[in-house]
Amino acid sequence: MRGVTILDRLSLTVGAGAPTVLIGPNGAGKTTALRLMAGLMAPTSGRITWGGRPDVPARRAIMFQKPAMLRRSAGGNLRYALNAAGIPRRDYAGRIHELLALVGLDGLERRPARRLSGGEQQRLALARALAGDPAVLLLDEPTASLDPAATKTIEDVIRAVAAKGAKVVMSTHDLGQARRLGGDIVLLHRGRLLETGPAATFFTSPQTEAARIFLAGDLLV
Repeated sequence: MRGVTILDRLSLTVGAGAPTVLIGPNGAGKTTALRLMAGLMAPTSGRITWGGRPDVPARRAIMFQKPAMLRRSAGGNLRYALNAAGIPRRDYAGRIHELLALVGLDGLERRPARRLSGGEQQRLALARALAGDPAVLLLDEPTASLDPAATKTIEDVIRAVAAKGAKVVMSTHDLGQARRLGGDIVLLHRGRLLETGPAATFFTSPQTEAARIFLAGDLLV
């Protein structure tokens, strides 16, 4: 909307290592920040650089909170993603098997994607995002509305992806999840960066009153 500031002079450096987790109330700007990192939006001012160099996009992929499933099988969704990523067709079969195994969907290659459960669709969307072996994986509320078992599966995949060297940047409303997965925490509110730092110190010794209020479960105004 014209005249509305969504992110206000946000300056953020995302380093290698464990996932960077964006937290904050609804409307804080988390999804917009991820879209900018993914190249789906352009900033109206400022710039985004990768490795300190402007206009050099890293291999990156994004998974949205409510991903759309193509009217194809689970395998067909992955074949589409592999084709978009420029993966040679001869490698499709092995890559599809590998991706489905990674997210715990072995044996469901021929299942229509839209007939999968909500948790299975979320896992398939994650596999689809990983099809091109991204260097940067952006996740917008990847476990929203999922049950504990499905949440654990996705968190295990995120850990595995990060352990292989990909940089994960994700948003979540689940502070427990932020504690479990986060290397660095970024607290946003009304488009502004309120506090950022290592997860261990953020949760035990927040440096700002706003962070203390948020972690106590009170409303930020």
